Amino acid sequence: MSVTCAHHAPTTAPRGSYRKVLWVALVINGAMFGVELIAGWQARSVSLQADAVDFFGDTATYAVTLIVLGMSSRRRSMAGMAKGISLGVFGTWVLATTVQRYFEADPPVAEVMGAIGLLALAANVFCAYLLYKYRAGDANMRSVWLCSRNDAIANVAVVAAGAGVWVSQSPWPDLIVGAGIALLSLWAAQSIVRQALAELRADRGPVVL
Repeated sequence: MSVTCAHHAPTTAPRGSYRKVLWVALVINGAMFGVELIAGWQARSVSLQADAVDFFGDTATYAVTLIVLGMSSRRRSMAGMAKGISLGVFGTWVLATTVQRYFEADPPVAEVMGAIGLLALAANVFCAYLLYKYRAGDANMRSVWLCSRNDAIANVAVVAAGAGVWVSQSPWPDLIVGAGIALLSLWAAQSIVRQALAELRADRGPVVL
């Protein structure tokens, strides 16, 4: 899950196969962000929309890792700041949607939740498989692998929410899971922004009077 992804990029470019794996993971996560966002909106499922935000966070993590390689620490920190703010905006939107859905009687479409949730689970399991052999690398490499591993756990929760909606014909399972993932995304956003701010302050150096 993106909430466990550290905000920092390596100062040197990943070599060979690892760079290729990162590109594959970026494309998969970016595609799933779009799929879940659209499907969640059409199915009226906040848990799918919240999981889409999680895919967005991972896509941003992979992009930051690849794009800002070799740049100055200040530029990497500014990229992290942009990622944190964007993640916070999406998380807030999902929470607002959750509140709106609370006042609506109709439950989301459980079948769509289950099908898209399983697709998202397959995507994250595949990414985790590709990244598995790099799990013992540096902190950045390990955090990237943990993102996909923990995302798979979140996907199981979304599928379970779909099953709960189908059995109970109630929106509550979807609301609970969606709100939980959105709150974790907001926590991650503020954590990333705080770290980026600290890095920017440290990069200024001491003030000379």
